[in-house]
Amino acid sequence: MPKSSPCAFSWSSLWLASLATLVVQSVLSSSYSSSSTYQRSAADGKRPGFMERTLVLLDVNTRSPIRVLNDNFLSLQLDPSIIKDGWLDFLSSKRLVTLARGLSPAFLRFGGKRTDFLQFNNQKNLAKFRGPGPDYYLKNYEDDIVRSDIALDKQKGCKLANHPDIMLELQREKAATTQLVLLKEQLSNIYSNITITARSLDKLYNFADCAGLHLILGLNALHRNPDNSWNTSSTLSLLKYGAGKKYNISWELGNEPNAYRSMVGRAVNSTQLAQDHTKLRTLLQSVRYYHRAHLYGPNAGRPRKNAILLLDGFMKNAGSVVDAVTWQHYYMDGRVNKVEDFLKTRLLDTLTEQINKVTKVVNTHSPGKKVWLGGLGPAWAGGINNLSDTYAASFLWVNALGMAAVQGIDVVLRHSFFDYGYTHLVDQNFNPLPDYWFSLVYKRLVGPRVLAVRVAGLQRKPQPGRVIRDKLQIYAHCTSYYNHNYVRGSITIYIINLHRSRKKIKLAGTLRNNIVHQYLLQPYGTDGLRAKYVQLNGEKLLMVDNETFPELKPKTLRAGRTIAMPPMTIGFYVIKNINAYACRR
Repeated sequence: MPKSSPCAFSWSSLWLASLATLVVQSVLSSSYSSSSTYQRSAADGKRPGFMERTLVLLDVNTRSPIRVLNDNFLSLQLDPSIIKDGWLDFLSSKRLVTLARGLSPAFLRFGGKRTDFLQFNNQKNLAKFRGPGPDYYLKNYEDDIVRSDIALDKQKGCKLANHPDIMLELQREKAATTQLVLLKEQLSNIYSNITITARSLDKLYNFADCAGLHLILGLNALHRNPDNSWNTSSTLSLLKYGAGKKYNISWELGNEPNAYRSMVGRAVNSTQLAQDHTKLRTLLQSVRYYHRAHLYGPNAGRPRKNAILLLDGFMKNAGSVVDAVTWQHYYMDGRVNKVEDFLKTRLLDTLTEQINKVTKVVNTHSPGKKVWLGGLGPAWAGGINNLSDTYAASFLWVNALGMAAVQGIDVVLRHSFFDYGYTHLVDQNFNPLPDYWFSLVYKRLVGPRVLAVRVAGLQRKPQPGRVIRDKLQIYAHCTSYYNHNYVRGSITIYIINLHRSRKKIKLAGTLRNNIVHQYLLQPYGTDGLRAKYVQLNGEKLLMVDNETFPELKPKTLRAGRTIAMPPMTIGFYVIKNINAYACRR
């Protein structure tokens, strides 16, 4: 690590290498000698240590990365409920495809609670398996869908549509009614079956392919024989259809198998689950087109006792069968109704604890096996209106990306890109929500190479029996190689300030004396943290049209300037032309 320039005080005993968490640790140390730059004397009228608490000194290890993640690290999920509420028919929308393409390269997981109630039917009847539309307009609505499908079939390559406003209005009316039913099912934990037709699969694959996403399709693990073994008949039919269409798909089996007993009154233990995945692997190998297809699982729920026991038994018996181990994490339930709940560092830290539990089990049986966060959202049960779809939830989302990256999670699949509820990235008017804009900036600026952050600062001693959790989170990566505005060797730092006051960050060591590009994202409008719009460096972010993103303009900070983070904001900072060795390769 290159040495920092000489200062009036000693650095060596103060830098904390936060290789495991990259979370800012504020420390007191007598090795800082008195300096007018960072400390006022009592004679100045301020108590000693006043200025120290406003300044953080930041450096990054540029010699080698601590993790190298999948290029598709930030990925997406769609819930099968879009078949039932009708939104599947609108995935050909130019605007939706454009928004999804903005987050490529990525995986698109088609799965969720209703994965285990999907039944494949190899037929193309357009209306038979669709739920009811608005009664008065039902015939015209269905006819419009059919005409739209016929027009799409005539297109070559990507099949895209501009749906009339009246058609979208009717769909939103239909979806609102259906979504009440879906929410009732989720809260009661009693689900009805969903038929995925050949036409449905065509539309789903067209969306993923046009957007540059790789489709991962979830299969029904609750389709069981009388002896409780997995029934493969529907899956084999689906595989043959997909192979005939040459659909490049990866696969998974089931969703949160640890919850099956509460859902259907039938448990699937770890031994049976392992046998089911082994059977699916054999089935894939029997279909020539999919003999090398990837298989992911077991999609365990939050790693509490039952889920951990299931995962442990699964890894023991079938750890080598899957290409990556998947599990899910949701921060809170749908009963939360305060912005403050999204800002608790205690809540942010729960993800680290869960990751440690899962990786411990995986490494016990299959050291080095990739681990994916196969479903991540701010809240379950559809989320919370005007909370989990606002700027406030973005603190959880961006921090989850940082924590997962530091701890070596290879892929994070966000629930959900677009569907019912309030945890999605895009709303039902096809407008990006705050988490979408953060995801877009992340994709544009943050690469898969994770760097170690070193931080020093000053803070009051904690009171006896009280833990002070720092509300300033800092992460660093090599800048994305896909961004041609920055040469290889550049570094992107992203900072989350949960404090109610402004914080200053001074770049030190290898980072000092470099030009910095600032991408500061703040809530837009009078709603504060409940805002559903975001501004970038003071400019409101809006789509220009259905196919054009706004320009993400950075603000240039001169070399040596201190970064000032406003309270309760998130910022991305690109250190230009630093020529970091870890980022040149």
